[in-house]
Amino acid sequence: MLHALFVLAQAEEAEPSKTIYYIAGGALALWAVVVSFLGLRSADFPRNAGAARGVMALSAVLAVAAMATAVITA
Repeated sequence: MLHALFVLAQAEEAEPSKTIYYIAGGALALWAVVVSFLGLRSADFPRNAGAARGVMALSAVLAVAAMATAVITA
């Protein structure tokens, strides 16, 4: 029994930090709020095709970063 508790204690120490996941997820959530406010304030957001591609690219990068950090820290 004591050996099992020792093994569990070591396993908890070896668990990776989830800080990077929280940062990536927070950045994605913040970006979603910013984009929604910009879209609500301006009827023509984004103004041109280049800006639309930029918004989509940044959104995709942040989503992939959040998913990747979730898998890495799991």
